[in-house]
Amino acid sequence: MKILEANAAALTNFEVLDFLRSRGAGRDPTRVIVPVAPSEFKVYEFLEQTAACNQTRQSIDEYLGKCKSIKLAKAEILNIINIRPSSLVELYPIIEEYDNRFGEAAETMEDFVESVVQLLPPPPNQMESEQGTAKDQTEAPDCKV
Repeated sequence: MKILEANAAALTNFEVLDFLRSRGAGRDPTRVIVPVAPSEFKVYEFLEQTAACNQTRQSIDEYLGKCKSIKLAKAEILNIINIRPSSLVELYPIIEEYDNRFGEAAETMEDFVESVVQLLPPPPNQMESEQGTAKDQTEAPDCKV
């Protein structure tokens, strides 16, 4: 691999995880394709606990298409992909000068957060808790008092 232009763009967590997977990083260090540094295994383990492990190129492309209607900086888009906010409260610190830029368009931003939740999958720990809650609600035993 040859680097054509250094620091051309920032990478999403998904892109870093995809690169590490292509190099053979995984849960089993004995099954690597090429030598993977211990630091790369640490990064891989961390990213496996984030929303990046459930994301796909298609979901990110769909999200980027939705972002075109809202004027966001590249860094803001990158942070939204990496963090995957699920509420307006989580989105607020990501967007610089939120009140000045989107103060009057609050419902537009609420719709945007809903699209983020629909298009980008949640982190694995959040998926498990959502499934556990749904399972607990559907399989709750009848208690007789």
